Amino acid sequence: MSVRSFFDTNVLIYADDRSAPAKQKRAVNLVAEHRRAVTGVLSLQVLQEYFVTVTRKLSVDAAIARRKVELLAEFDVATPEVGDVLAAIDLHRLHGFSFWDALILRAAKQAGCRVLLSEDIQSPREIDGIAIVNPFS
Repeated sequence: MSVRSFFDTNVLIYADDRSAPAKQKRAVNLVAEHRRAVTGVLSLQVLQEYFVTVTRKLSVDAAIARRKVELLAEFDVATPEVGDVLAAIDLHRLHGFSFWDALILRAAKQAGCRVLLSEDIQSPREIDGIAIVNPFS
């Protein structure tokens, strides 16, 4: 059974990336697995980054990307508040993460996730009880 897991933007983008078929298949399977198990989590930040990246870099039609955002929003969606931004700044200062990665880590923590699926954030590593896992390695 899947554990409550937070999806970083890059994992979702690979689900649309035909230039990387192995990663695409893995990403699609992860999304489907966590949909079935109701264990997928993402944030408003991730939804925004997803839309911008797939429309700009992968040339996904904006209407299709919008529909995919609607579908992804069926996962639990973390909505950070001011305190989360401040906590992300602290994570950035303490661990050297980019601010945006720190905000994702904070959102994962606040959402009760045990795993953060990301290709970009240093893995394997554990921060604040969250295992950072590269699902493509």
